[in-house]
Amino acid sequence: MRGMQRTSRLIGMKMASEKYSMSFTTGSLFHQESITVAELFLKLQDWRAVREAVLADNLLQFKTVNTQKRVYREITSRLKTLCVSEALPMENRALKLLVQGTVQEQKQILWLAVCRRYRFIAEFARDVLRERYLNFQRVIAHEDFDIFFNHKADWHDELDRIANATRVKARQILFKMLKEADFLAFDNVINPTLLSARLIEVIASQRKDDILFFPVSPVDVRLARSRLTDRYVGA
Repeated sequence: MRGMQRTSRLIGMKMASEKYSMSFTTGSLFHQESITVAELFLKLQDWRAVREAVLADNLLQFKTVNTQKRVYREITSRLKTLCVSEALPMENRALKLLVQGTVQEQKQILWLAVCRRYRFIAEFARDVLRERYLNFQRVIAHEDFDIFFNHKADWHDELDRIANATRVKARQILFKMLKEADFLAFDNVINPTLLSARLIEVIASQRKDDILFFPVSPVDVRLARSRLTDRYVGA
């Protein structure tokens, strides 16, 4: 019993030490803006040069320089999470799919980037969005967010200290992202999601468990994992 209690305390301490960032309230998916930045990076292969071009020509089409800088910083912090574990980094397959893919693939890749950037959203996607979908509980209500938030706040002082207005804003932005990614209908009903073979390949080649961020069936999960295994076997 003491061993179990000690293990529980250690898990709680580890969870509490890994702080959540909630800066996603800067905005939503930034669909078109992200594609603009990704296209530039694929052309220039230099984030500093991309930043200079974006700010010099107001490519994100915001009224003030401060807003441009803030949004650019947020977008690049997400897009950089897509450039991981590539055998040949210059290929940037995830960014290429973002630029060249279908609208659905673009939205799903942007959701992937958001989840990689924000652990809070990643865990909500895995533990609430996907779990409710698999259990045929096809509606996500604001109360589900509140329950999830309160549970995390028990272990994370940084969440417990957040003002109520910020908490409401975080919930609003998260639900907006879910709808922009087409995971939720207007009435918060979960939409069935299909992932293309090439998107699954991108996920499998990088971080196979990231497929859990999507409301997909275990069949899709097994497919992603088998592709990753095949890649290593054939290497």
